[in-house]
Amino acid sequence: MQISSVDLSIIIVYLVGIVALGIYSTRKLQLTSDNYFLAGRGLSWPTVGAALFASNISTIHLTGLAADGFRLGFVAGNWEWMATFTLLLLGIVFAPFYIKTRISTLPEFLEKRFDSRSRTILAFMAIVSALFIHIGISIYAGAIVFQKFFGVNVYVSILVVSFMTTVYTVFGGLKAVVITENVQTVILLLGSTILTVIAVVAVREIGITSWVELEQALRPDQLKMLHSHSSDIGRNEGYTWYAFFLGYPVLGIWYWCTDQTIVQRVLGAKNQVHAQRGALFAGLLKILPLFILIFPGVMAFALFDQDIGHPNETLPVLINNLLPIGLKGVFAAALLAALMSTVAAALNSCSSLVAVDILKRIDPDISDKKQVRYGRITAVFVMLIAILWSTQGGRFGSIFQAINDIATAIAPPISAVFLLGVFYKRGTKEAGFCTLLIGFIIGVTVFLLDFESISGYKYITNGMGIPFLMRGWWVFCISVVLFLIISNLTPKPDPEQIAETTWKNPRAVLQGPVKGISDIRILAGLLLTLMVILYLLLG
Repeated sequence: MQISSVDLSIIIVYLVGIVALGIYSTRKLQLTSDNYFLAGRGLSWPTVGAALFASNISTIHLTGLAADGFRLGFVAGNWEWMATFTLLLLGIVFAPFYIKTRISTLPEFLEKRFDSRSRTILAFMAIVSALFIHIGISIYAGAIVFQKFFGVNVYVSILVVSFMTTVYTVFGGLKAVVITENVQTVILLLGSTILTVIAVVAVREIGITSWVELEQALRPDQLKMLHSHSSDIGRNEGYTWYAFFLGYPVLGIWYWCTDQTIVQRVLGAKNQVHAQRGALFAGLLKILPLFILIFPGVMAFALFDQDIGHPNETLPVLINNLLPIGLKGVFAAALLAALMSTVAAALNSCSSLVAVDILKRIDPDISDKKQVRYGRITAVFVMLIAILWSTQGGRFGSIFQAINDIATAIAPPISAVFLLGVFYKRGTKEAGFCTLLIGFIIGVTVFLLDFESISGYKYITNGMGIPFLMRGWWVFCISVVLFLIISNLTPKPDPEQIAETTWKNPRAVLQGPVKGISDIRILAGLLLTLMVILYLLLG
């Protein structure tokens, strides 16, 4: 499918407009380090929530979730709905400490809770994940999509999108990133909703007018969210209900509660109330992808089963067959929005990590001006490396699966250290550092044993019968045990040090007078109730 002049015009207007908006939004802002890296700590909760959503939904999500909707069905929606539960943890459990301690980065929080060694190793892991997962793979996935949609050369796409995103991220900092992310959230939701509505109309035109008729036109259980090990999806894909309920929180706590690329928006909130409500608003938005990203892929099975040779072709086939000229340009803008918001978020987080966790510690008296300058240089340097890395994306099979596999290698020890760090007062600095280091080594080793391109065989998945979600769960369990053993073999932490970084007890999360319907615990309870109802309806 080649691009039309109308669609090309829409794409160009979008690219120029989003770059101009990003630069214009910070024209009068004095770029101190706080303003540049944390938007002056002045973000309201709708801005925080929309930015969290936009920085998460990448081109990989748009194409990968549609493909999994076609291939597997609603079970892929657990990736999105389970995120809501971990965003509840971000809002209720972690955000209060992040705002109270006025940290600029997540590694900085670990130094306050444990020591500088934990801060250093987490900063390293965060930069690696941002570079190789958030930026490099996302750029490649976006380039492949545009090659399939419009015949645009992969390397041209990589260079154009990389240049455009770097410009407003480098010049405007976090404020430019989150303002453009809010616009991109609207465009992303609009484009996906349009495609979904048109797909529903097309399904009705071929005679499928009820939910029962749609079920009959699909594979067995394609409209079912939860599966047991006895089902084909549960057995062959490892997507059982217990794998999601045990394994996903390990990934989700790392990603939504401790990853600098994501949580930086929360750190830039006006106060604790806006930080917490922003997290809950993002959790509410994460309900939508099942209906506007996965459901179109499900309907593609009923509409174009014979035309889709590979699941990754699902989204291109839907766009090619359902969207007229003009709307294709709108959806292309949505794809660009997803890609640019993810890359911009990761670039800004890398800038923050280098400026705050490395340069500021080397030279505590470094000026704000120098921090911003080196942050900008970092963003450009990281993008250049990511461009080179992104050209290797073709070596992977399923990009969506690859990202989750890589995440499973680094998430377990980080999730264990943060979770136990805020709840277990006996947790020591030695336990924090050793768990991060040893857990990381174990996670990477297990990943390599299961990475067929390197090991030649999936020793964990096929050899031991442990799919990657459960692999993450067991490495998490090992990390927890390791943390507890080392904590009880080493001296107790300083009570003053842990006073501002740990809860008195698990019940303290929900204790205190309730301040009306707007109380964060009431809002969290309503969102939790909504999720339970949705799972009961579609489980």
